[in-house]
Amino acid sequence: MRGGFTSTRFVLVEPSHPGNVGAAARALKTMGFSRLVLVAPRVAQVQTDPEAIAMASGADDVLANAHVVSTLAEALAGVHWSLALTARSREYGPPPGAPRAMAGEACRLAATGDIALVFGNERTGLSNEDVERCTALAHIPANPAYSSLNLAQAVQVLSYELRMAYLDAGGETASAPGRPAQTVGTLAANDEIERMYVHLENALIALEFLDPANPKKLMSRLRRLFSRSGLEREEVNIIRGIAKRILLLKSREPGEGPS
Repeated sequence: MRGGFTSTRFVLVEPSHPGNVGAAARALKTMGFSRLVLVAPRVAQVQTDPEAIAMASGADDVLANAHVVSTLAEALAGVHWSLALTARSREYGPPPGAPRAMAGEACRLAATGDIALVFGNERTGLSNEDVERCTALAHIPANPAYSSLNLAQAVQVLSYELRMAYLDAGGETASAPGRPAQTVGTLAANDEIERMYVHLENALIALEFLDPANPKKLMSRLRRLFSRSGLEREEVNIIRGIAKRILLLKSREPGEGPS
């Protein structure tokens, strides 16, 4: 299958139970996906764990080919749009949306490069830092009286929504329902955006606009602001150029050392 089926990564952050990893692999294969990324799984060599293999139930290839990395930053390298799945409301982080709407957004963007869906640990979910690293946020509107979803079940729900969106678009990307077609520029990759945030933070510290001892969630708010815009590579370069100029001018001020 073409289009989004091959450009979509499913990322499990610190999964605890081998059975869930295997069941997630099975969920992906039933929906036509194959790219599974594991961030610091709690069980070493989880791809060969007997419980994982048993729960994969025929999706052994997806499980065996899962890419294991140490950090979420590594898992999102080269990704230009990522969706964090969370059961908890967050004060900061990217703007939330329903899975079906987010699947439509994914469908619109998947032809321009890799995208990722990010799922947290079975017990603790995603950290605030992990959520802020992603572009968008989704919550599965389960029964409020019993909203606990197994990790693999959550993967199944989202992979189904994505499959429907991709198939509705003929296996290629298209505009989301109700959204007029628009040209998508070269979106910045996650690692490029993270470097921009570091550069911008250093510039704000140099300006004494940001006090590193008392940051007051400034960078979290800026991340939320930029995540709503869908940063393109040229826009990231502009912001980094501004930050570079600020640091250069501050380094030239009397009594100032190099930044």
